[in-house]
Amino acid sequence: MTAAWHAHDIGRAEPRVPLMGARSTRLLLAAAPLLLYFAALRPRLLRWGASRQEDHDRLPGDDLVRARWQTTRGINISAPRREVWPWLVQMGYGRGGWYSYDWIERRVGAGDFAEGGSAKRVVPELQQLAVGDTVPLSPNGGLTVAVLDPPNALVLHYRMNAFTATPAHEGDRAVLDWTWTFALFPAHEDSSRLLVRVRADYRPRWLFAFIPLVLEPVHLLMERKMLRTIQTSAHGDPTLPRRPGVS
Repeated sequence: MTAAWHAHDIGRAEPRVPLMGARSTRLLLAAAPLLLYFAALRPRLLRWGASRQEDHDRLPGDDLVRARWQTTRGINISAPRREVWPWLVQMGYGRGGWYSYDWIERRVGAGDFAEGGSAKRVVPELQQLAVGDTVPLSPNGGLTVAVLDPPNALVLHYRMNAFTATPAHEGDRAVLDWTWTFALFPAHEDSSRLLVRVRADYRPRWLFAFIPLVLEPVHLLMERKMLRTIQTSAHGDPTLPRRPGVS
């Protein structure tokens, strides 16, 4: 009798095996795009336009915050550093803009720039910048100039409330402490290489889920547009006379 019941139990359990296998297969197939994104695509997006070596190289400002999240992006510009630098100095809300999608900036209340949209020329009145100055992100606050080394590096630093983008306070539940580095390197005789790096520390830890799913796609979209606009603007600006051989 015991053997019979044992055989009966085995017979009842057997059909469940392929069902569990099929369920696991469906879960694996559903997760495959996400796994592929995090393993193969995401690392490339975090360093769009930059090499692996550039992603690992130290840049000015790297010592200001602990990097729990970092992006490094780059672009070549057919203009020497001295001609690219003024475009970096004049950035900001109420200043020259961010050279990205102005309509998006306006939708979030951060698109009020000195010339209406992002500047299409070097604005002489916006070329004064010093360490400790604020480069506004919006009417609610902005980044502090931490490093200013013309025409090599501009580093901006902001410790902000992750929900409101206002300056962070001690009791805030979610804080993003980040730096934004713009580093220029001579490439050839009359061209330069621009690397842009964001390094961020954050709390609480659950913000890690928000960053890759929400912040990263928007940041890539806006920053890539910024780099391309600086590339074309600095190369084609008629207000800056060329001097061959000067970087």
